[in-house]
Amino acid sequence: MINKKSKKETRAVRQKRVRATVKGTAQRPRLCVFRSINNIYAQIIDDDKQVTLLQASTLDKEVKTKASNIEAAKEVGALVAKRALEKDIKAVVFDRNGYLYHGKVQALAEAAREAGLEF
Repeated sequence: MINKKSKKETRAVRQKRVRATVKGTAQRPRLCVFRSINNIYAQIIDDDKQVTLLQASTLDKEVKTKASNIEAAKEVGALVAKRALEKDIKAVVFDRNGYLYHGKVQALAEAAREAGLEF
């Protein structure tokens, strides 16, 4: 009998594979993306100290689009880049968190790059 893995299980496998190589340091923290059905979240994390340096999501007041779509992802990417530059964080490593680099995740990454983050 063939047992098919669920989407959640296959994402967990991709997430472990990406996390094995992507580590955030004090000089180059990790930009981690999480998508839910209703919102999209981005955090900048220092894995050495195990601390979240800053975050942005569609729940923030600065974000005008209150949905989980590509326009909202672009706004969140620009907002997280703006907040990072205010804290003198210019270079990060991108953690797509097991999601495919397509759609909302790609829009968030490109907006963060355009706003000044390097990765």
